[in-house]
Amino acid sequence: MHQQLIIDKISGILSATDSSHDQRLTRMLDNAKRIFVSGAGRSKLVGNFFAMRLVHAGYDVSVVGEIVTPSIKSGDLLIIISGSGETEQLIAFTKSAKKVGADIVLISAKSSSTIGDMADAVFQIGQAEQYGKVVGMPMGTVFELSTLFFLEATISHIIHEKGIPEEVMRERHANLE
Repeated sequence: MHQQLIIDKISGILSATDSSHDQRLTRMLDNAKRIFVSGAGRSKLVGNFFAMRLVHAGYDVSVVGEIVTPSIKSGDLLIIISGSGETEQLIAFTKSAKKVGADIVLISAKSSSTIGDMADAVFQIGQAEQYGKVVGMPMGTVFELSTLFFLEATISHIIHEKGIPEEVMRERHANLE
C-alpha cells in the first residue's frame, strides 16, 4: 500500500514537471567550465547523488562544503537544490556565486523564491499545490524523492544523448572504496 502511494505521488509530480527541463539543464551543464552542487539536509544528499553521476558522465564537478572544493569563478555553474528556495546558507552561497559571475540553477518545489530571484534558471519539480501534507511522506520527502528521480532521468538523458557507454562510466567510478 505505502509503496504504491509513494510511486503514485512521485509519478504525479514528475508528470507535472516541464518535460524540457532535462534538455535545458544538460545545455547548462555542457556550457559550464565546472559544476558545483549544493543543498541542505536531505536535498544535499540528493545533490551528492547527482554530483557523483555527473562525474561518471565526465563532467568536472565539486560538492559545495567539501574540504577539497575549489573556489567558484565566472563561467562555472552552481546548482542549488532547495524545496523552498529560502534556506539561509544556500542564499549566502548563491550571493557569493552571483558576485563572481557564476551561473546559478535552482531546482525547487517553488517557481519564485529568494534564490530563484537570483538564479539564471529555476527548474520547478511538479507544481506548488502538489506539495501539501502527504500522509506517509513527511517533511519534504515528496520533493526530495521527485528531485532524485528527475535528476537520475537527466543523467539517463545525458548518457543516451552523448552515447556514453556504461563501461566508460565504470572507469570513472571511485576505486578506493
